Amino acid sequence: MSNESNTPQPQTASPESNLNGKSYDSLSNMITSDINRDEMLKTIGPNSTDLSLSLQATPLERIVSILILSSIAVMLFALVLDNIWMALISGLTSIILALSMLWPTWGKVWTQLVPAPWRTVAISCLGLISGIVGLLMLSGDQDAPGGRHIQVNWDAIGSLAELIGALGQLLIAIIAVYVAWRQYIISKDLTIQQNRITQQQTIDAYFQGVVDLALDDNGFLEDWPQERAFAEGRTAAILGSVDAEGKAKILRFLSQSKLLTPLKRDKHLGRPILDGNGGYAEDRLDGLRVIDIGLMLAGANMAGSDLRWTDLSEANLLRADLRGADLGRANLSRTILYDANLAGSDLKSTIFFYGSVETASPRNRHDQPNYSTGAHTGTVVENVDFSAVKSLSDEARYYCCAWCGSKSRETIPGGCDGIPNKLGR
Repeated sequence: MSNESNTPQPQTASPESNLNGKSYDSLSNMITSDINRDEMLKTIGPNSTDLSLSLQATPLERIVSILILSSIAVMLFALVLDNIWMALISGLTSIILALSMLWPTWGKVWTQLVPAPWRTVAISCLGLISGIVGLLMLSGDQDAPGGRHIQVNWDAIGSLAELIGALGQLLIAIIAVYVAWRQYIISKDLTIQQNRITQQQTIDAYFQGVVDLALDDNGFLEDWPQERAFAEGRTAAILGSVDAEGKAKILRFLSQSKLLTPLKRDKHLGRPILDGNGGYAEDRLDGLRVIDIGLMLAGANMAGSDLRWTDLSEANLLRADLRGADLGRANLSRTILYDANLAGSDLKSTIFFYGSVETASPRNRHDQPNYSTGAHTGTVVENVDFSAVKSLSDEARYYCCAWCGSKSRETIPGGCDGIPNKLGR
């Protein structure tokens, strides 16, 4: 086996190793220092070039500074000599030089202190006040003796000064009210944000608690009565204390965890039976739910919430507010939606019944559901507001028109012409 790979090879100097008498290492250091300087300027901000240049005074600024100090010294010397012309010239020179240095800086201060939307307002107010003062100065008696063509109306200017003072006090009060209102808005936003964080922490704790109750050491979904009671109690408590978004999160979690679905049970142990495809077998007729929502969502506000793929079957959503909610592929079979508001909601592939639409009918208190024909498996949709609902299929529209009543039929998009009113009222 050859060990040529371990033999050190002679290094040949390349033309790039020497550039104008500088070694490659020194050139690398120069490039690194330039990169570090560029990174520092990027870190400072978009005005990093101006800031880096302003850290050192330019030669012109140093010359002007020396001239200002010299003018001040000459003015003091002229005051000592009692030479009025020398003092006057040196004072004017100092003022002119100082203004020449302050003018560029004043532009930066103006842009920093006065926001862009207020600059036009400030200049307009200044022009308005100046114009009014000028007109009041010309409102004097122009024929009065005194040898001047312009006579100042000092009485009018005094009245204007009093008016400006009153307006200034009013403006200060308005600014104080605006600042207080902004503080209230900021405090309100912070409170809402803190409430959201607290709500999410509460929901996370609820999720963990339900998981601990639902799973035992062997990983099976438990169904003992006491554990179901605890889980339902926790769910009822938290659904009554969170907003629409929080309710939707909880319902999606429970639905995806199969805790709302009636599962086929072992009659002796009460545990769910596997369906042979990696999941639990459903039993809509005789199955048992880990958590039965029941009346927990009656009258709940879930407007605009995301309820896709949730199993809300047999839940009581009496007078619930579901405006603008996304109910795509949600299971609403045997759900009570009496007097609920579905205006603007998305009903794409939403399950309202099982079986055939011709034989499907809403649930009632006395008859058992037939999931083959669809009898008594449907949603109670009487007096539901269907205004501007989206993605309503033809079968779902037929069912809703047939069983929602004459009042709700007028709100269904596409109308109910040719569909009988099976509800009879």
